[in-house]
Amino acid sequence: MPSFRIIRVVALIVYGLAFLWSFQANGLPVARLAVLAWVGGAFIVGSIGKPFARQRQMVVDLVFYATMWLAYDYSRGIADSFGFPLQVEAPRNIDRALFFGTDPNAWMQHHFLESSVRWYDVLGSLIYFTHFFVPVASSVYLWIRHRESWLRFVRRFATVLFAGVLTYVVFPTAPPWMASSTRYPYRIMEPLARPTGRGWSKLGLETVNSVLLKGQQWANPTAALPSLHAAFALFVVVFFWNRMPNRIWRGASLMFPFAMALTLVYFGEHYVTDIVLGWLYVGASFWFWSRWERRRAMNETLTPAPSGNEVA
Repeated sequence: MPSFRIIRVVALIVYGLAFLWSFQANGLPVARLAVLAWVGGAFIVGSIGKPFARQRQMVVDLVFYATMWLAYDYSRGIADSFGFPLQVEAPRNIDRALFFGTDPNAWMQHHFLESSVRWYDVLGSLIYFTHFFVPVASSVYLWIRHRESWLRFVRRFATVLFAGVLTYVVFPTAPPWMASSTRYPYRIMEPLARPTGRGWSKLGLETVNSVLLKGQQWANPTAALPSLHAAFALFVVVFFWNRMPNRIWRGASLMFPFAMALTLVYFGEHYVTDIVLGWLYVGASFWFWSRWERRRAMNETLTPAPSGNEVA
């Protein structure tokens, strides 16, 4: 068995190097099938040398994981076909009420967006792209290290995912960049730029920027409320909160969802209202599943074990 463990570790290192090479050459995988292919590779490599029962469980887990993401993509893509009216002014009006008549998106771009790419543009592009990497990498890590934690992760994650889709269906919303664009008839605020990928150009990684642009063209633009970018950034921090070694780590980790929120507003991708609702969905998901898991654990503790004399 030790030999299999060494083989597995070496295979994981090779897998990581292959991923880095692909990232440099092609950018971060955003297309769902590409993401699932990389996840499937990680699951397979992480199962090298494991017992057959674990190998079989890996196949079941991978099928479930793929089904979850593909169902999300399909439902998100058709969310605008159910005939619910498009919300254009409602989230903008809520933001203005929260900020005393000011549009946060316009305010941030007016004060910080310049013709030249600044350091915070680069940082913002990096933070924005963690949405496509951190949740997936976290789930793969948990599956390899501790499947029970992976199940806890996926329960909460899938709940946030599909709560978001349901909201997209019944409350399709124009994001700030669309609501302000001259390409659309809304124009409810001053025109906003959409500089989401300019930081990658500054770093010389045009492939990443091109992948982002293709992803934006494919995505349903009215799937904006809630912001799953904001939700997933907070989700990862909350899930690993009790695993962090001390208060310093916890305090530092909160900078991640806060930085994501600022980035989304600055880039014109989401209203503050979208962000807050995404965070509320995360809180509701953790509250529900934590209660469910506690009750299940309590029931298992109270249920007496069958005696040897009972007939099966």
